[in-house]
Amino acid sequence: MKIKALLLALAAVATLSLQAQTNERYIEVTGTSEIEIVPDKIHYIIEIREYFEEEFDGHSKPEDYHTKVALPKIEQSLREALVQAGIPQDAVRTQEIGDYWRRQGQDYLVSKKFDITLTDFNQIDKIIEHIDTKGVNTMHIGKLENKDILQYHQKGKIEALKAAREKASYLVAALGKRLGDVIRIEEKESGNALLFSQSNVMSSDVAAFDDFRTIKKHYSMLVRFEIID
Repeated sequence: MKIKALLLALAAVATLSLQAQTNERYIEVTGTSEIEIVPDKIHYIIEIREYFEEEFDGHSKPEDYHTKVALPKIEQSLREALVQAGIPQDAVRTQEIGDYWRRQGQDYLVSKKFDITLTDFNQIDKIIEHIDTKGVNTMHIGKLENKDILQYHQKGKIEALKAAREKASYLVAALGKRLGDVIRIEEKESGNALLFSQSNVMSSDVAAFDDFRTIKKHYSMLVRFEIID
């Protein structure tokens, strides 16, 4: 009997709670914001790969390729170009080394990828100006960073909350009501307009990646406010 009485009491509490939630008057809105951040660290990715001199003579067929340019020679040329572009050697980090399969019966072509840390987008133009692209497979902007990124995150979330309150205020005012206390805040998943650009950059036209010069972060907050008379 005691167990039955306890169950009945719990059921009554649950019913009262449900009624309280049902009678609650609220408005729920989503506030958004966007923060544009200028990066202070740019990761520029360059992948070099062995090649055959005959590939660039304008008339040889793949089956005639035999004069391979070895990876160490290509890497030396790249490092010299980086020095000429004013890039310090400690800014160059090897990311990975791999093999490229051509076709059955032919040699592997070894590749090597470098992550070059830059502080200015103009340095990319200087690199492209000096580099010998025959041994370069790809070049692209990788990750963009900023040392104060956490502060930007905080600012973006606060602005999204303010936007939510402003939206809720004018919607409730249109009904002749007032905005009450905050009942619930839910942070929705933030997005990046850009953290990575996979575009190959094989010319000195910096305008080709003008859209990739900043980090654009989007913030979204779902907020529930009480409605009062």
